[in-house]
Amino acid sequence: MMAWRVAVQMDPIETVNVDADTTFALMEEAQARGAELFVYHPDQLAWQEGRIMARARPVRVKHIQGEHADLGEVRTLDLASDVDVILMRQDPPFDMAYQTAAHLLEMLKGQTLVLNDPFWVRSSPEKILPLLYPEIIPPTLITRDLTALTGFRDRHEDIIIKPLYGNGGAGVFRLKPGDGNFSALLETFFAQSREPVIAQAFLPAVSAGDKRILIIDGVPVGAINRVPQSGQTRSNMHVGGVAEPSDLSDSDMRICDAIGPILKERDLVLVGIDVIGDRLTEINVTSPTGVQELKRFSGVDACAAFWDAVARRIGS
Repeated sequence: MMAWRVAVQMDPIETVNVDADTTFALMEEAQARGAELFVYHPDQLAWQEGRIMARARPVRVKHIQGEHADLGEVRTLDLASDVDVILMRQDPPFDMAYQTAAHLLEMLKGQTLVLNDPFWVRSSPEKILPLLYPEIIPPTLITRDLTALTGFRDRHEDIIIKPLYGNGGAGVFRLKPGDGNFSALLETFFAQSREPVIAQAFLPAVSAGDKRILIIDGVPVGAINRVPQSGQTRSNMHVGGVAEPSDLSDSDMRICDAIGPILKERDLVLVGIDVIGDRLTEINVTSPTGVQELKRFSGVDACAAFWDAVARRIGS
């Protein structure tokens, strides 16, 4: 049992799906271990005269949709002294608002444990961190340069183009050989944002699924497979992908062995990586999902493993 006070920076708890939401499952496990829970939205986070504050509400959770959050009155917490652990769990987009919240929480280092570590969350974008491992990712290009993108498409023919800081499968396009939408699609991307795009060679193995592997404190604990609907490229569960049980293959373990040390070193304690075939495509460090599906399929309790890792850091 623990008497920690845990503040969760998240999207509104009233709207979560209790049977699928990873943040809710983490809160259930913390409460079962004796923690006192608070919730607040990033909009309620503030730096004020040298203190990091949040207008938060105490909450008790239970696994009944619609009755899942018993919220108390709003109170202002000093995040350096009033809580022991902060979970940074709001969903992307990974924009300047997200980065600002990370900057503020970074100031708590040495006072309150924040996970995943906000410095490394903002410094490890989910489609850029894999670039440290070019030997295990698909052929990839990140740029705004139309000539470079045209040359990449000429070389690989069948490609995926997506926003560099997108999430949940939004804005992911497959361009097959001869697709006349290439130029128009890039014009649309570049008109909407000053950011580069990411282009990758299409991996036919995606038809068999996009594997989500959960890694706790640098060690893989299990995997689920996300299979796209018939005729679809995207397998994210947000856009209709279907979760199914999966084992960790030898190539999965090689990928995890390659990236595990840097995740542990950076205090990225709960991470979800995406693997298609034998290729790493993303390293999700912001608000990775999948713990409830993993537990249903395999019995592996990633939430328990997470809080065990927290206890090791706090020293209790």
